[in-house]
Amino acid sequence: MTRVHLLLLLMVIICALSVVTSQDKARKLFAELQKEKDRSQQMEEEWGRLKIEQRTSANPARVEKIAVNQLQMQLPKSRQIQFIRAEELSAASTQP
Repeated sequence: MTRVHLLLLLMVIICALSVVTSQDKARKLFAELQKEKDRSQQMEEEWGRLKIEQRTSANPARVEKIAVNQLQMQLPKSRQIQFIRAEELSAASTQP
């Protein structure tokens, strides 16, 4: 009968160690999940900031101001503008 008791005791110890190991793994995974959720929240906030920055950077008035002030660009005069038709481009590209 003592062998049966020892076998049962051994099984109980193995089960207890298994429970402890599972709980430890679950705690580690939960901590990792929380860390990833925090990271996801930070990325969402950064995405919002980048979208706002993109909208302000693409504002036509701002682009024109930078082009004139920083790059010294100016609108071409009417005699400097040439219009090219799409048919002319396609015909020119097919000729050898």
